[in-house]
Amino acid sequence: MDRLFTVLGTDDPTNEIGAAWGCKERLRMLLAERDPDQIRRRLWDFYQACATADMEETTRLATTIETWWPHIKVFLHLGVTNARTEGFNRIIKQVKRVGCGYRNMDNYQRRILTHIAVTRPRQTAA
Repeated sequence: MDRLFTVLGTDDPTNEIGAAWGCKERLRMLLAERDPDQIRRRLWDFYQACATADMEETTRLATTIETWWPHIKVFLHLGVTNARTEGFNRIIKQVKRVGCGYRNMDNYQRRILTHIAVTRPRQTAA
């Protein structure tokens, strides 16, 4: 960590890289938190760091987090995401694009299910 601060001190005269790194680290700590009180505190710290950095990139990052905050909050409190659904949607779109149009819906469905079965390992029940 000392090495990082030394490099930032000598090679980042405007402190833009250091400020962006600080925002990223605060976001990382926010996303790792599970306690509701700490989540609020870390969210405030993150927004404060982004505002203090006063750069287009950090402002855009803060705006993105604000836009997606309801979904992020659900994940932080419940640990639930829609990543699996999004992954399957991506596979379906890829199969459709590679197939250049299916005329038979049964064949299309079989191709999707086969692709998912081959690319996704089966998870055992806990």
